[in-house]
Amino acid sequence: MDTLRVLIVDDEDDFRETIVKRLNARKIQAEGAASGVKALQVLENKDFDVIVLDVKMPDMDGIETLRHIKKMKPEIEVIMLTGHASVEFGLKGMQLGAFDYVMKPAPLNELLDTIGQAYNKKRGLLH
Repeated sequence: MDTLRVLIVDDEDDFRETIVKRLNARKIQAEGAASGVKALQVLENKDFDVIVLDVKMPDMDGIETLRHIKKMKPEIEVIMLTGHASVEFGLKGMQLGAFDYVMKPAPLNELLDTIGQAYNKKRGLLH
C-alpha cells in the first residue's frame, strides 16, 4: 500500500508540530508548513494526498490558500480546520472543493478518521 502523505498547514507552531509528530508515529508521512505561502512553495516540489489547512492564518488565509491549491493540484484532498467562530469558512471551503472541515481543537482520532476518508476518496475508494 502507498504511504499516505499529509501536509499540515497551520501558523500555530505547537499545534502543527504536535500533529505532524503524531501522524508520523502512526506511519503517516506528514510535514508541516507555517503559512499558506509556505504550503504553496512546498507543493511546487512535493506531492501530498491530503492537506489539513487552517482557515485563520496571517498573510494568506485558508480560503485563499485552498483556491491556489486547487488550481495547482486539484487532485489533492483538503480538510479545513476551523474555530467555533468560523464554521462558515469551513462551509465556504467545501464549496470551493475542500473535502470536509474539522473544528479546532480537533481530537486526533477525529482528524485521523477524516484524513483516512479524504485519502480513500483521492484513491477512488469513496464515492
